[in-house]
Amino acid sequence: MNDAPVPTRRSPLAVALVAAACCACGAQSAPEPPSSTPPAPAAPAAQSSSAQPSSAPDPASVGADELGQVPVLMYHRLTAQPTSVYDRTPDGFRAELERLAAEGYVPVTATEYATGRLDVPAGRHPVVLTFDDGDPTQFALGPDGGPAPGTAIAVLLDVAARHPGFRPVASLYVNAAPFGTADGAGVLAWLRDHDFEVGNHTQQHTNLSAAGDEQVQEAIVSGLREIQRAVPGYAVSSLALPFGAVPGTASLALRGSFDGTSYEHACVLLVGSNPAPSPYSTGFDPLNVPRIRSQDATGEEAAFGSTSWLDQLAANPAARYTSDGVADRISYPAASPNRPAPQYAGKAVAY
Repeated sequence: MNDAPVPTRRSPLAVALVAAACCACGAQSAPEPPSSTPPAPAAPAAQSSSAQPSSAPDPASVGADELGQVPVLMYHRLTAQPTSVYDRTPDGFRAELERLAAEGYVPVTATEYATGRLDVPAGRHPVVLTFDDGDPTQFALGPDGGPAPGTAIAVLLDVAARHPGFRPVASLYVNAAPFGTADGAGVLAWLRDHDFEVGNHTQQHTNLSAAGDEQVQEAIVSGLREIQRAVPGYAVSSLALPFGAVPGTASLALRGSFDGTSYEHACVLLVGSNPAPSPYSTGFDPLNVPRIRSQDATGEEAAFGSTSWLDQLAANPAARYTSDGVADRISYPAASPNRPAPQYAGKAVAY
């Protein structure tokens, strides 16, 4: 099953890379609801050098902009014979990871991104790798107890081994019987034990926009329980919306309860078509995190796919998130159109 989107509201991110691409992406989505965000505050004055760590790199020297855009890439199935835009060939997938490593991207999980735990070296860029549907081409355990050769996770580990600093982490969103197993036993524990994130995709891949409030919460709780049966006590902290379909009461995707079980997510992932805002910026909305479908440079809707967007970010490096290398400082150019969210203003430094 893939996640071809049903009509839903657009991510709040205002894409500012290429005007033509902006228009094309907007055409895919319904109009954004009116924003309740207050006017952006003036850029804070830069702190004195004495207030910064003595070993901190100069933000300008690395082109730091921690209010820039973050690509959140979406994968489904690996197959030598793709039948939809949601399929990737193994060679295409490997080539994309190689490109990310060569261009200075560092994988982080969806929850690390959403909660601002972005421990990325100076001058490098976070990227979130997400996998929907728990397909066995994404992950399976081989006879040696490690990832089966040819699966997406095995490819990721191989690329990471040859590119120091390219973290082998990802967020995998599962339904019932994940990765072709009966109940997820073994596979989900391996992912947890190796720093991968296991996220909720509902047990039955439910279209939440067509469900009532109680059914929405039941579907999400059923997915949570499916995961926790395999990994008892595991804290499921993010949700990828099946089909990108937002519930009628949108906040129920973020938190709710059913039959005595509660859930609360750090972020909710759309199907999307454009890069996501920095988690430190006023543009970040945990209920509406856009994703980019992994896709080659040609083919159906390729203008909205990962190759096109990575090309645009490479051509416009000032638009992407670039780390200053200091965990408790948020650096950005004073001329940036983005502003830090109020809760991060105390750590923000304009230069």
